[in-house]
Amino acid sequence: MKILQKYVLREFLLPFTYCFCTFYGLYVLSTLFSTFKKLMEAHPPAGYVVRYLVDYMSPYVVWLLPASLMLAALYTMWRFCHHSEIIAMRASGLSYATVVAPMLGVATVAALFCALNQEFYAPQGREFARRAEDCNFRSLPPDVRPIKYYNYAGRRIWLVNRMDLANPRVLEGVRVSLERPDRRKIVDIDCQRAEYLDGTWYLYSPQYRYYGATGAPIDPPANPLLGLTVRPMQEFNEKPRDFVIAGRDPYTEWDYFSLRDKLWWLKANPLGRDPGKMYDIHSTIAMPWACLVITLFAIPAGVATGRQSVFKGVLMAIGLFLAFYLMVLCCRLTVSYGLLAPLLAAWIPNLIFLAAGLLLFRRLR
Repeated sequence: MKILQKYVLREFLLPFTYCFCTFYGLYVLSTLFSTFKKLMEAHPPAGYVVRYLVDYMSPYVVWLLPASLMLAALYTMWRFCHHSEIIAMRASGLSYATVVAPMLGVATVAALFCALNQEFYAPQGREFARRAEDCNFRSLPPDVRPIKYYNYAGRRIWLVNRMDLANPRVLEGVRVSLERPDRRKIVDIDCQRAEYLDGTWYLYSPQYRYYGATGAPIDPPANPLLGLTVRPMQEFNEKPRDFVIAGRDPYTEWDYFSLRDKLWWLKANPLGRDPGKMYDIHSTIAMPWACLVITLFAIPAGVATGRQSVFKGVLMAIGLFLAFYLMVLCCRLTVSYGLLAPLLAAWIPNLIFLAAGLLLFRRLR
């Protein structure tokens, strides 16, 4: 990395860090105002409180990072112009693309971080924070639920009396029903416990009840496997994670689903493809890239305010931030009223700001 790029990177990272820490701290303080009394009454360990605050804030990172990048880009470019540094850089034969490349690199890394956070951490973090609040910040009880899962592809119905969402490899009180293509049963298998070991489901003490083509009970076929007290079922392709997703309420716990979980749920429940859920899936993909789009827009806006007051630049950053997310909310409303397709509504804010940013960037001299 050249000396100039290191300098630009350092000058950009400093206000970016300040902005992000400030926004994050303000959100944490607002959270503590509503939960401080409960925390004092429960006296949880310090690690528990830190995890709660981090997990509670994890879904908001996708909003805080673009705002921080925008404000930092505006301030950095304003500072370069205000002190005539950008003129010196351009006089040395450097293009604007070369000068701002470190800033766009940071924005790209931030976008990837947002995407990874939304997929692998934020859903579980949001759920932990909600459960911690529900139990008044005391020890979390096991989340044990009954499960009903219909495998459309395999035509298998699973009814489970008890499953701990933290340990979905063990199911208690299980009935598995296999169906024919006409939805009539082939067999009911009742077992005390089902356990997932080395990629295979094992049924403990299984009991069988077979049905004929008319649906009437019939005698079981001659099969030595029916006498096993522990029977492996290699033909069952369900995964433990499938039962976790099936055990959640998609209308009240949709925010606890990762993108992969949402896609799995829509595939397993083809009748549940309402526009709101489809918009949420496309928005989950589109929102992290707001980091790059907004930074690309803020760079030429910062150059335009270089000869003006920094206060005006800050007001512009706030206005841009509000305009972008107001556009996001309006697009969400258009989906609920059926005016726009979910895919188009999720990407319109990014596309508009990207086009405006590229146009302003092209006009830089």
